[in-house]
Amino acid sequence: MKHPDRIARVRAQMKQAGVDVLALPPSDDLLYALGYSPHPDERPCYLFLTQADALFVVPELNAGQARAHVDVPLLVYTDAEGPGDALRQAADRLGPVERLCVSDVMRADFLLLLQARWPGAVIVPGAEVMAPVRMIKNPDEIEAMRRSAATADVAVDAAFAACRPGVTEVAVAAAVREAFGAQGVPEVLFATVAGGPHSAFPHHAVTDRPLQAGEPVLVDLGGRLGGYASDITRMAYLGEPSPRYRQIHTVVEHAMRAALDVIRPGVALAEVDRAARGVIEAAGYGQYFTHRTGHGIGITGHEPPPVTRTNQTPIQVGMVFSVEPGIYLEGEFGVRLEEIVVVTPSGPERLSRLPRDVRVL
Repeated sequence: MKHPDRIARVRAQMKQAGVDVLALPPSDDLLYALGYSPHPDERPCYLFLTQADALFVVPELNAGQARAHVDVPLLVYTDAEGPGDALRQAADRLGPVERLCVSDVMRADFLLLLQARWPGAVIVPGAEVMAPVRMIKNPDEIEAMRRSAATADVAVDAAFAACRPGVTEVAVAAAVREAFGAQGVPEVLFATVAGGPHSAFPHHAVTDRPLQAGEPVLVDLGGRLGGYASDITRMAYLGEPSPRYRQIHTVVEHAMRAALDVIRPGVALAEVDRAARGVIEAAGYGQYFTHRTGHGIGITGHEPPPVTRTNQTPIQVGMVFSVEPGIYLEGEFGVRLEEIVVVTPSGPERLSRLPRDVRVL
């Protein structure tokens, strides 16, 4: 296999979770495990993994490509016959299954086929196996994330270069995509551009609204280079920022610093959220910080671990996650700042090289 070390870690986690068979469909979980994931569609496709065996059930139209990437036995089926016989052969080879772990993103119809094949099996969420493995990055993964983050920095600069009164959010988002493409980034995950009152919506969908003088612009973007995601949020202002804007921006910056200051191995992830949230609450804006402080990132843009006030998981060396406090004043504006950090023995390493102060345009 391309990543035998990863398969070994997955199997160790399966043993710890008491899982007999792990089933992964085309997904980022499969990409992590094999270094390859076929085009996802309605045709069932699974990697089945046990402690001693592995099988890849694949539709015929993807079999040729799969053979070039996967060195485990393939069970191939045609569109005409469907996957039934291939799944029967898989079940015969894998034997009795008491606990079946399925990827969290598996399609419902794929899952129903497995439940029909192993009706007595207890279905276990894929995160029980994959999350503990994927959320600790090795040095090669971290280096890939550094390279990906560098392209996001360039895309932020391109976004702000495109911002001026009269230019639409859509046009600025196009500049982001162009900047990623010019750097050889094959996949733009998102390009959020939110002007003025739209910046108060944490998950704003880009519109054709023109940017206006005297308002902030929130830019949140990410791409995937070398199989690993980037994610960054920065703020700009068209003209001289208002005193109220600067005050809110300062609170969010202080929340960011407080969160970064507590990140070290052994500290609960909840403490990162509490540190950021405490600053914002002390400033009187607690009700306007409406989301968690961060999320894990790697192959997937959002993956474990979540950085919430209730997550008591200890921070470990090799974790990579976002820190992104925000204040959102609906009808007025919002401010969010975001860093991706790698946990080292001495604390957090920030992947972006951009400052967090408001970019005055």
